[in-house]
Amino acid sequence: MPNIENIEKHKWKKGQSGNPTGRPSKVPELKLIMAAILSKEKNGKNEAEAIIEKMVESAKKGCIRSAEFLFNHAYGKPTQRIEMAGEGTIIKVVRE
Repeated sequence: MPNIENIEKHKWKKGQSGNPTGRPSKVPELKLIMAAILSKEKNGKNEAEAIIEKMVESAKKGCIRSAEFLFNHAYGKPTQRIEMAGEGTIIKVVRE
């Protein structure tokens, strides 16, 4: 059986954190890394513009995924209306 005296001196005091500094951050925030990489310029264009141009070329060649990505980010995904009815719970999804 554990000795209560040993347990009492190792308990946290009220308001005391077991890890006051929190988890150390090992990797810089992803947004900062992406911003640094995508803002690099080459031939008068930044990397983000070059990637988007490649996606436009790919969409023009018939790549549905590229076209879907571009339209979804330019205009937003299509809205969906969901209707529920009756005891059997029939769900009808309508794209507008």
